[in-house]
Amino acid sequence: MAENPFLNLSTLPFHLPPFDRIKDADYLPAFEEAMRAELDEVAAITSNPKEPDFENTIVALERSGQYLKRVSTTFSNLNECNTNDEMQQIDREMSPKLAAHEDEILLDAALFARVDSVYKRRAGLKLDSESQQLLERYYIRFARAGAELSAQGKARLKTLNTQISTLTTQFKQNVLKATKEGAVVVDSADQLDGLSNGQIGAAASAATARGLSGKWLITLQNTTSQPALAQLKNRALRERLYRASIERATSGAADNAPVIAQLVKLRAERAALLGYPNHATYRLADESAGTPAAVAGILDRIAPVALARAKADAAEMQKLADADVAATHGQPFTLEAWDWPYYAEQLSKARYDFDQAQIAPYFELNRVLQDGVFYAAHELYGLTFKERKSLPVYQPDVRVFDVFDADGKQLGLFLADYFARDNKGGGAWMNSYVRQSKLFNFKPVVANHLNIPKPQPGQAVLLTFDEVTTLFHEFGHAVHGMLSNVRYPTLSGTAVPRDFVEFPSQYNEMWARDPKVVAHFARHYRTGEPMPSALLEKVLAAQNFDQGYTTTEYLAAAMLDQAWHQLSAADTPAANDVSTFEAAALRKSGIDYGPVPPRYHSAYFSHIFSGGYAASYYAYLWSEVLARDTGAWFNSRGGLTRANGDVLRAKVLSRGRSEDPEKLFEDFYGGPPKIEPLLEYRGLAEAH
Repeated sequence: MAENPFLNLSTLPFHLPPFDRIKDADYLPAFEEAMRAELDEVAAITSNPKEPDFENTIVALERSGQYLKRVSTTFSNLNECNTNDEMQQIDREMSPKLAAHEDEILLDAALFARVDSVYKRRAGLKLDSESQQLLERYYIRFARAGAELSAQGKARLKTLNTQISTLTTQFKQNVLKATKEGAVVVDSADQLDGLSNGQIGAAASAATARGLSGKWLITLQNTTSQPALAQLKNRALRERLYRASIERATSGAADNAPVIAQLVKLRAERAALLGYPNHATYRLADESAGTPAAVAGILDRIAPVALARAKADAAEMQKLADADVAATHGQPFTLEAWDWPYYAEQLSKARYDFDQAQIAPYFELNRVLQDGVFYAAHELYGLTFKERKSLPVYQPDVRVFDVFDADGKQLGLFLADYFARDNKGGGAWMNSYVRQSKLFNFKPVVANHLNIPKPQPGQAVLLTFDEVTTLFHEFGHAVHGMLSNVRYPTLSGTAVPRDFVEFPSQYNEMWARDPKVVAHFARHYRTGEPMPSALLEKVLAAQNFDQGYTTTEYLAAAMLDQAWHQLSAADTPAANDVSTFEAAALRKSGIDYGPVPPRYHSAYFSHIFSGGYAASYYAYLWSEVLARDTGAWFNSRGGLTRANGDVLRAKVLSRGRSEDPEKLFEDFYGGPPKIEPLLEYRGLAEAH
């Protein structure tokens, strides 16, 4: 253990993990020793002969477990973005152990008695608002974890938590395996007609990396719809790609149906044990929404508008498809889910007179990052970024940036990991290696992850506008973490409810379509010439296009999530009925429409079955209401200005959960949120 890199705080700047020193063999002994150390720290709190108070109980708990946090944070982050067989085995072994370890602390009757004692005397403690919030979070955490259950109830809860932890790990690993195995092998470049030379080259490189020289490989993204569907002219290949996507983890060794059936049942049983009718009610009680009825209220309000817009667009796309058939003397067909992205691109071109091939040369990754994402952060908050190549990274493509505040002092570190890999989870996300806190004098170390196909050496990384938007979205999370300025790590940065955590990220998307920002980064990757103003105007005008599809696919997934988690244990389906239940739930939602599938089918819906968004996938839309209200607030006050950015920073982005999130928003916005800016932003206001 003396040589274990997790034993002590990293001596690298801002305690960046020493990636170059970490070996897979370090994790298990570090986990075991760190868990033992935390139990010793907790025992010291429990056995303290002094009367429980805020410092010797709540702050002492906040200080405990730092060793374990170092190990688990680094392991979980790297296991998501740079995993291997050994790490996945460690994950399978440690997940139930970590669940049991957490239960040992949260179900400790003597420890909860101390927390409860302090909580009951909170009115007379004269705590500042942040300390008051910390006390409330600890009390709620213990109570929701089952601290008040009987001994028999606690025993059953421990069993459930261990089983649930094991199943979520299994689900995650099944999706990773099935996504890799589901990649579509193409034998002839002719079939790839419609893709750019860079995309074809990336597909060739992906095939070569798997020993498939002379072929091309289209790897799968985490969503149902795949990016290449928008460009592939070969309808048969489009269908192959779509079916490969939706059939992931539905059969064979990686079949997730048994996992889902058991996981939903165990979650429902746990909720009942804790006094709730179902898992959704349990989860939402600690979110901003509060109840399933509140969630349904916003989803049901938008669904008819979105579906009507989608059907209207589908009718126009069908005309384009019919015209193609007539021109080629082909076989007539009805628009299907694998056709939608392709004909949406054609319809967009017809309406706005441009296509992806025209705009891609103006969206080169590094320029978008430096002159778009970083530029907006500088204009709003005074931040500057300087790449630092001397620090160790876990993968050669990862970039590290020093982040400086407006006063020139270093704020923290930002890691950028943008390229797809077979050993990397799908989608895009942000995580923290070090959370800001004044208690430990820690500054933030945060990372962004995307899954952009890596081109062949020497080729430029050209983005779609969706990828540009995702870059801004994830950086919104990063800013939330970097600008945090609180005392306690439990309340730091993105440690807020799921239906609030997406607010800063979705708000930050607005700068991806702000004319001033787009003009700053949209330059041709070869010549440096700015995007012609006429083309720029078309790009911006097209941003509300296809929102019927985008909103409908999201709502279908959010409603599916609610359907799964509003079940009681007695009503959960068996493994062979999982697909039947999903189909029935989508029909019941009123948003089941063949050409627009849910953004995720259950078998690969990682957000809810392994990613912490169970019963909370609605959070993206709930948060987007706040985000678009914030956009309207900015636009009414001059847009991209330092003065506006400083207000948002001071009242929201720096505050973490040091105050109730609803209050933070209303103090910033000047009142409760309104849905109208969201409808306008998505181009649905007129239909509404």
